[in-house]
Amino acid sequence: MAKAPRNGPYICGIDAALDVVSGKWKGLILWELEAHGTRRFGELRRGLVGVSEKMLTQHLREMEEDGLVHRKVYAEVPPRVEYSLTEHGRTLNQALQPLGVWGSERTRREALDTVDGVRADEEAPASA
Repeated sequence: MAKAPRNGPYICGIDAALDVVSGKWKGLILWELEAHGTRRFGELRRGLVGVSEKMLTQHLREMEEDGLVHRKVYAEVPPRVEYSLTEHGRTLNQALQPLGVWGSERTRREALDTVDGVRADEEAPASA
C-alpha cells in the first residue's frame, strides 16, 4: 500500500523540510549518494553501518516518493537496482551542509570541553 505524499499543512519551511528528511538514515543516504554517486542497494547498506535492510528500503522508498532519489531497475537476472540523487536531492544536500558544519563544530567543542572524562561545566568526582 503506497503512502500518501506529505504535503502539510506546515507551520513554516523548516517544518516542511524536516518532514522530508525525518529519520535517522535519510541524511546519511543523501551524503552517501552525494559522496559516491550512483549506488546499488548492497553498496548503500555497506556504506551505512548499522542500518537494517528494512529501514534502508523504507527510507529509500520515501525518498523516491519525495523526488530526492531516483531508482533505476535493470531487467537482468538477478535483478539489479541502482539509486542516485535527483536534482531535488542534490539541492537538499546543499541546504543541509550548513547543518553538518554546525554539528561538526558542536561535537568538536564538546570534545574540547571534556577533560579526563569530565565536562568543564561539571564537577570532578571527589578523590577517595
